[in-house]
Amino acid sequence: MRKRLALFIDGSNLYNGMRENLSNTRVNLQELIKQLRRERELVRAYYYNAPLTEDYDEELREGQQRFFESLRRIPYVTVRLGRLHRRQDGSLVEKGIDVAIAVESLSLAYENAFDTALLVSGDGDYVELVEALKRRGKHVECAMFRNQSAGILLEYCDVFLPLDELEWSRILF
Repeated sequence: MRKRLALFIDGSNLYNGMRENLSNTRVNLQELIKQLRRERELVRAYYYNAPLTEDYDEELREGQQRFFESLRRIPYVTVRLGRLHRRQDGSLVEKGIDVAIAVESLSLAYENAFDTALLVSGDGDYVELVEALKRRGKHVECAMFRNQSAGILLEYCDVFLPLDELEWSRILF
């Protein structure tokens, strides 16, 4: 019996990792999903991100919107959007992404919709989520670039998939 896989992609974490490690952020998400999925049955891939705010360059915002639309056309991919919030010091922080990933993955785990959760992120905030999914009897894999995490998340995941080892020549364009 093939294992059922649910994929949860923290879009900005992936983007930042690609920028730092590959100097390229133009991703063919369908190919990335294919390589991460391997021989498993993909239940659904969820892509989470926050739209750029009005103070970003219009061309950047429009490019991001085109990217989100292209993702929505990929079979079995769901795009979930949070929001960007400007702090008093002027910096931007994403809101709603971590909670959305946690709620969606736990809801699906309670419905027994998947066997393995694959979290594409190096964010240590997901440690409690990983532990909760494991308590539900789910296997939890984490995919990130090797330099993306202080190792906190890696200690809790069942399997670590280094994004560094993917065939990026087939993923980037």
